[in-house]
Amino acid sequence: MQLEDYFDFLAPDDIRLKGTRVGIETVLYDFIHRCRTPEAIAQSYPSLNLEQVYATILYYLHNQEAVSAYLTDWMEWSHKKREEQRQNPPPQVLKLRQLKAEKAAFQ
Repeated sequence: MQLEDYFDFLAPDDIRLKGTRVGIETVLYDFIHRCRTPEAIAQSYPSLNLEQVYATILYYLHNQEAVSAYLTDWMEWSHKKREEQRQNPPPQVLKLRQLKAEKAAFQ
């Protein structure tokens, strides 16, 4: 089995662990930025097994420059989307904010 066999390369900006909806960015963010162990990561995502987590880390280590660029793009996109949501919240969020403000006014 080749290392790439662990992944579905859906698009240049969408690499998932084969048979799951989990993107490599999920595993790598936990590993790199949250300093979580592979075991802890595997326990957090029931659709993943430990072998898949290690394969993702190994893929990152073998392709560090390309995967780092992938992660940077993902993080920039995520920040942009969060900012868009913050500036234009969905109606449900506006309603919840209104209810929270009304509740706070009565206390």
